[in-house]
Amino acid sequence: MYDLIVVGGGPAGYISAERAGQGGLKTLLIEKASVGGVCLNEGCVPSKTLLHSAKIYDYATGSKKYGVTCKEVAYDQNRVIDRKDGVVRKLVAGVKAALRSNKVELLEADAYIKGKDQEGFLVEAGGNTYKSRYLLIATGSNVLIPPIPGLKESLIQGDVLTNKEILSLREVPESLVVIGGGVIGLEMASYYNSVGSKVTVVEMLDKIAGPNDDELSSILQGNLASKGIEFILGAKVTKVDGNKVVYEKDGKENKISGSKILLSIGRKPATEKIGLENISLAMNKGAVITDENMKTNIPGVFAAGDVNGKSMLAHTAYREGEVAINNILGKKDIMRYTAVPSVIYTYPEVASVGETERTATEKGLDFKVKKISNNYSGRYMAENDQGDGITKVLIDNEYDKIIGVQIIGSYASEIIYGAGLMIETELPVEDIKELVFPHPTVSEVIREAIFSK
Repeated sequence: MYDLIVVGGGPAGYISAERAGQGGLKTLLIEKASVGGVCLNEGCVPSKTLLHSAKIYDYATGSKKYGVTCKEVAYDQNRVIDRKDGVVRKLVAGVKAALRSNKVELLEADAYIKGKDQEGFLVEAGGNTYKSRYLLIATGSNVLIPPIPGLKESLIQGDVLTNKEILSLREVPESLVVIGGGVIGLEMASYYNSVGSKVTVVEMLDKIAGPNDDELSSILQGNLASKGIEFILGAKVTKVDGNKVVYEKDGKENKISGSKILLSIGRKPATEKIGLENISLAMNKGAVITDENMKTNIPGVFAAGDVNGKSMLAHTAYREGEVAINNILGKKDIMRYTAVPSVIYTYPEVASVGETERTATEKGLDFKVKKISNNYSGRYMAENDQGDGITKVLIDNEYDKIIGVQIIGSYASEIIYGAGLMIETELPVEDIKELVFPHPTVSEVIREAIFSK
């Protein structure tokens, strides 16, 4: 008999299990594939490893303008993939070690929730049935595969790849067509463009980068286009035939082919075939319904991470898992989504937290926008030749507090947490003006924006 069984070993699952172990709960973590989930094995970490290598390559090939001459610069995709695999292995081993140190039992097997008796919840895995007082669902998400004619067949043939396969290609494709201009699609488009592929992005919306600020999305598109990436916006994919993509744009049918095609239009909660119906869990469009405590409609059952469909980001999953465990341990805690940052790790990076101009306007908020060029930062100028990065700070007029920040430019991913902290703590703008930022850093653009007219 366990205190807690966690189903799913991704960011939400393994952090929850660690925190539960730290809190003294007898915990069993069941993961069907590899601990670390999609993020560590097939998403966040491997993609950033590849992007870092591409960035170094970009620096080397474009170094003359900075006074550095490099000769015979070459890119070895095989070595890059080997390094990526090594990074993943070390991190997976690290997660397993952390679980062991917190006395969490790890079982690598498929889990199936059989139901509940008077003592607790019953979960079948690896040929045995386990029982626990509490149950945490953290099964993550799967690639969304729309009913586009020919798509499934092309996936089976290997002409179409998902985020999993695209991160393990041993050869750089001569050309790559990316279906979807969201975060994953743009990051992979940026990577393969840098290392030699002719890249085309086909996006159904009239802008890239999904819910990100319209102006920043436009700047990012311009930067990527200047490097050779072609964008076909407002285009609906109607058919996939091997390595060919058929799409409609402006009422006309068009066709484009690539050595490889990347399907990157989103993900859906992984809630099928795990027995959720056996405990009558309330669902909404395939996602587990949770409240601010990460509780479901069934007492003793919690859900965290992509599986609840609220915010499909690894860092959101971490915090949701912690909220769930705190409530199990009797500590009052709630999940807040107002200051969850998001990042696109292209070059340049795009980072956002809180409201954008569009969302603030849609909500009828009374706000002002402080926008400045990142060239107000001495370090940005020193490291970016003719950079066109900008920073936007949205300030609530009534309460004089920051409600949103968007940045496009170098180090945006490392800066945005500070903006999120300001929003989360509702720090008054007058108090922010008194903060001392290190100089010269790109982070100073936030302070400069606040002081701007």
